[in-house]
Order: sequence, then structure tokens, then C-alpha cells
Amino acid sequence: MTTSNTENSPSSTPAPAAAPKSTPDAGPAPKALGTDRPYSPGLAGVIAAETAIGFVDGEKGQLLYRGYPIGQLVEKGTYGQVAELLWTGEWRKTARLVPAEIPEPVICVLRELPDHTHPMDALRTAVSVWGAWRRPHWPPTVDQARELTSFAPSALAAFHRLRNGLEPVKPNPKLSLAGGFLQQLTGKDPDPAAARALDAYFVVGAEHGLNASTFTCRVIISTRSDLASAVCGAIGCLKGPLHGGAPAEVVSQLHEIGSPERAEKWVREAIARGDKIMGFGHRVYRAYDPRAAALRKVAEGMADMAAWLDTAVKVEDVVLRIFGELKPDRVIKTNVEYYAAAVLQGVGLPPDLFPPTFALARMAGWSAHAIEQASADKLIRPDARYVGAPETEVPDFRH
Repeated sequence: MTTSNTENSPSSTPAPAAAPKSTPDAGPAPKALGTDRPYSPGLAGVIAAETAIGFVDGEKGQLLYRGYPIGQLVEKGTYGQVAELLWTGEWRKTARLVPAEIPEPVICVLRELPDHTHPMDALRTAVSVWGAWRRPHWPPTVDQARELTSFAPSALAAFHRLRNGLEPVKPNPKLSLAGGFLQQLTGKDPDPAAARALDAYFVVGAEHGLNASTFTCRVIISTRSDLASAVCGAIGCLKGPLHGGAPAEVVSQLHEIGSPERAEKWVREAIARGDKIMGFGHRVYRAYDPRAAALRKVAEGMADMAAWLDTAVKVEDVVLRIFGELKPDRVIKTNVEYYAAAVLQGVGLPPDLFPPTFALARMAGWSAHAIEQASADKLIRPDARYVGAPETEVPDFRH
């Protein structure tokens, strides 16, 4: 049995690399480079940065943004306020983000993309074109972060409409970033409850420590490259199935289960086959994911989600009970993707927009880390342990 295969998945330790072999002609292999220093596959446990942005305590099930608990931020804040907090360290009651206009070069490129283009590829392309047009300088600034974070939802919505044979919708600056995204997707004024629910999802997805995509962003910025390049790299990293995408698979899983009455049989058979149980397990948390708890409250407040949410809650109870029974030595709890699926489906997003919508939420965190990394101005350049062949003479092929 394996659990959800995203950034939240429990990690498995790869087999150690084979020792270099000696050859009759070359003699014994040399001592591997760096053997006096420990090797950590995947950099697990390695402290690669110091940050004042976010803190994750997996044992306690705690997530803080600049010291503020995620549950309180979802309950009392907006994405605009939270983004400003991540960027500046200050809580500004009046802070807000609104959907931005799409530069014409971006629209032109989006029109040329094939209809079958993956939305993550479209978002990455849009950010790249924005960077070529805008030419953001190094070091990244809060103004650049605001501009990119406000532009990205408009670009993703425009691509979604274009691939469906519809024209992009002009952004409404009176709406929040989340509400504007829904309005630009549908061409209709968003339901206030749906806009608030999506805004809560954006808050929950904004930041989560030095995950793979955030680390990628910091590595790129550490070379004194620009913010657009760093975010393009982060999007490419998030696209990988070991990092993002599980909410869409949670929806498929729950549809396959169908009803709470079928959950027990389905879960036991899936575990027996070694199938993935999406929405459970986490590399960091050994307690209930605080983001899942916050989003569950949001989902419970969405009137149109009552039947689907009832199934999700009952299936969750079954899964946790069976894990406790069959895997008592492992701590496997619900992760954020489980209830992210409820919220994203509840606001009407198609499943293939779930991963890029996650990227939209993470824009604030990525850009905050880019700004912080630039202030440190230290090139990230780890070493590698060489385990290849020893020094060997090149054969003389001239004779």
C-alpha cells in the first residue's frame, strides 16, 4: 500500500548507490569524493535555508505564516492580506489583490497553443512570456510579486476559455483575486460563497516551507536570475506527479467509491492491491494536516457540496480507521489534498485546472521566498559524491 504521491507523500529511501568497480587495467577505484561528509538522498533532513516566512511542525500538526496559525488566517484573513504578510512581514487590513489585465503578447501566445496543451504548461508559458515582456530585474521586489501574482489567474482563465472556443473575459478590478478568477473562467459574476471558498484555498496553498518547488525557486533566484524565470522553474517542479495534482485524483477516487456504504470494501481491496489512497499521508505531518482541517470547515459551509462532502467525510473516517487497524505502527492522517478536492470541485473547477490553481495560490509563497533568497544573495551550490569509474587512460584508437 502506498499513500498519496504528491509533495505530501511519505518518502521512501532509495537504495544506496553501488560502489565504484575496479577494472583490470585501471587498478582499484579511488575513494569516493566527499565520503567524509554524510549523503542525504533527496536532501532529506538537510537545512538548506533560513527563513522567516513559514514554519511547519509535523509532529504537532502546525503551520505558521510569519507566526500566524493557518486556521486563523483562513478564518480571519483574505489571500490579499496573507500575500502581503508573506512578502513584507506586516499584517495590513487594507491589503488586497485584484485580477490584472493580460499583456497582448501573452494573449497572442496563448491563442497559438494547441487545445490539448496541459494547463500547467499553459501557465508556465504565460509566465515566461510575461517575463520576456516585463523584463523584471534582479533582485525581485514586492511590486514585481504583486504584479505577477495578480496577472497569473487572468492568464490561466484566458487559456481555459480559448481552449473551449471562447474569448477571454476582461478582469473586474472590483473583485478579489479568487473571485476575479472565477468570473474570468465563466464570464459571470461569481457566487460570493464560492469566491470566499476559493480565496480560503488560495490562503491555504500560499506557503509550505522549503518544498520542492519553493526550493527550485530559491535555487534559480540564487543565481541572480529574475522572478519570472524562478516561478517558471517552480511551476515546472510542481507539475511533477510527486509534488502536485492529488486533489484531482481524490475526486476520481471518491467517484469510484460512489457511496459511503462501498467505502469499507473499496479501501480494503485497494490496500490489499497496494494501490495509492489519495489524500492521506504526508512527508512532514504526523498529526492531522492543519490545512485539511481549515478547508474541511470551508467545505462544510458550501451549501451545494452537502451530499458530496457527506460522502467524503464518511470515507475519510473509514480510511483512517482501516489504516489504524492495518498499519498501527505508521501515522497516516488526512492531508490537505483531500479537502482541497472538495473546495475546488465545489467552486466548479474542472479537475485538470486543480494543479495550476494550486500554482496560482503558491505564487505568493514562491515570490516571498525569492525576495528572501535575494536578500541573502548566496549562490546555492551543493556538492555531489562521485561514485563513478576511477581515472582511466583513454584507449588509443589510432592503431
